[in-house]
Amino acid sequence: MNEERKILVEEVDSVEKPPLAKVEDAVDEKPAPVVAPSPFEAESDAAKLNRKKDYLEGFLAQKPTEAPAGEAGGDLYEAVVDTLKSIYDPEIPVNIYDLGLIYGVEITPDNHAIVTMTLTTPHCPVAESMPGEIELQVGSVPGVGHAEVNLVWDPPWDPQKMSDEAKLELGML
Repeated sequence: MNEERKILVEEVDSVEKPPLAKVEDAVDEKPAPVVAPSPFEAESDAAKLNRKKDYLEGFLAQKPTEAPAGEAGGDLYEAVVDTLKSIYDPEIPVNIYDLGLIYGVEITPDNHAIVTMTLTTPHCPVAESMPGEIELQVGSVPGVGHAEVNLVWDPPWDPQKMSDEAKLELGML
């Protein structure tokens, strides 16, 4: 292991160029593509149009289902997210949701809101006050019975967690 490695150097005057490919060497024979017969080949254009109309009628007849209030897209969930978007980091002019500090929002069947979040750094000056403020704000959303904020440090926050709007606001795009 203590031996010095030696690099061997070979000096040459010239190197042969590799032969170039010629067009004549290329094979002209291409296998014929395999085409399966269409089951609708014998079908007239009018029949195809009627078949498509039937498909669209069935598709358009379906009514969208309402998302439960506590799931993403539900009214209560969206109200909690809107509240989180109204809370701004005191040092950065971007709301905490778009900043990527909110890792998750969960609404229990009893309409309790559980927010999992982080801060930009453990030494953030608002580390003691921000979770309490978020808990108060989320708890004041109509329909929320109780709010709980879980402050986590894993995974750590990084600027890649920010939304495109936040990056644009901060001049990072």
